[in-house]
Amino acid sequence: MKRRVVITGVGLVTPLGTGVEKSWRNICSGVSGIDLITRFDTSDYAVKIAAQVKDFQPDDFFEKKEAKHLDLFVQYGLAAARMAVEDSGFQVTEQNCGRVGVITGCGMGGLPTIEKYHSVSLEKGAKRITPFFIPMVIPNMPSGHISMAIKSKGPNLTLTTACAAGTHSVGEAYRHIKYGLCDMVVSGGTEAVICGLGVAGFSAMKALSGRNDDPAKASRPFDRDRDGFVMSEGAGMLVLEEYAHAVARGAKIYAEVSGYGLSSDAYHIAAPPEDGEGGARAMKMALADALLAPEDVDYINAHGTSTPLNDKCETHAIKTVFEGHARKLAISSTKSMTGHMLGAAGGIEAVFTALSLYNQIAPPTINLENPSPECDLDYVPNVARKMNIRAALSNSFGFGGTNAVVVMKRCDA
Repeated sequence: MKRRVVITGVGLVTPLGTGVEKSWRNICSGVSGIDLITRFDTSDYAVKIAAQVKDFQPDDFFEKKEAKHLDLFVQYGLAAARMAVEDSGFQVTEQNCGRVGVITGCGMGGLPTIEKYHSVSLEKGAKRITPFFIPMVIPNMPSGHISMAIKSKGPNLTLTTACAAGTHSVGEAYRHIKYGLCDMVVSGGTEAVICGLGVAGFSAMKALSGRNDDPAKASRPFDRDRDGFVMSEGAGMLVLEEYAHAVARGAKIYAEVSGYGLSSDAYHIAAPPEDGEGGARAMKMALADALLAPEDVDYINAHGTSTPLNDKCETHAIKTVFEGHARKLAISSTKSMTGHMLGAAGGIEAVFTALSLYNQIAPPTINLENPSPECDLDYVPNVARKMNIRAALSNSFGFGGTNAVVVMKRCDA
């Protein structure tokens, strides 16, 4: 029997604030988290801007000795997961721990630690590498640490599907509950690769915005003058739970996860096809899984990276799927404020989508001053919108041509 799946807890670490309340308030207010990079010297870099997490205090979540041996992406993911579990009120016990899973997404793992210890090995020799190096950098460490922290003994997985990783993780968590493998899963995404090597690599691909003189306006999805995405970092984690189980314990329910679609472009390692065909198939699959017609959807949290190609292709894909209803949709890119968190983006945007349904608010797409002629839908420009949202999609499309979409709806009994 297929079971219903709901979201009962959320946790966020973003450039707009540590904690759900702060991040959501700033998202709805149209605040940008993008600024000049302060983490390393950018004098010799073409790109000098990013969306750094500014207020995260490891001491709020970890013992000092523990934090020292955790790469930042692990710290962010574990902190967001602890927030989400606390928010849910779910108690993991010896009786239920085998039915509790952890599925997280990450794009690149501990790149800053790799960069650091590569320099150490060159300058001081191999014997100076810490024994904690490997456990600090491998991408599944957030899932491992979350499982140990909450004492869950069910499935423990990590997906590394580039910028779609967070959404794939939420989708796979939904499936694990829907088909009876788990009763609760902590899922989402985490990333922290704002370091010299990371910025240089994406800059070399010509993927990043070069608007160094005006960082807050650099991420401008669907705008005529968009020139690339802005690197970001953070984590977004959710507690997904079987509906009857959540109701029985009186849990707060943010939204119901009702559909999941995934596809491959099989086209290009870093660019989508011009018609957005792969993304369109993922959206259609997710709607079919949710048993929803296109006309049932009111809002889309778009992938919306602010790159010339992505925004055009995603718009085309939405038109393909929704046809005449596309012009009635509210669509927004929260990356206009958070920047692009790579493997964490889908987790954070799943939280925002759930909060949009719970609060009946569509966040804005800021910096949309001159809409691109090829991006001609309603992107909720610059100001959040209070509106009726029955169902919503969250889109994520990643390098390697991998696409993921989750459908959520307002939870009715």
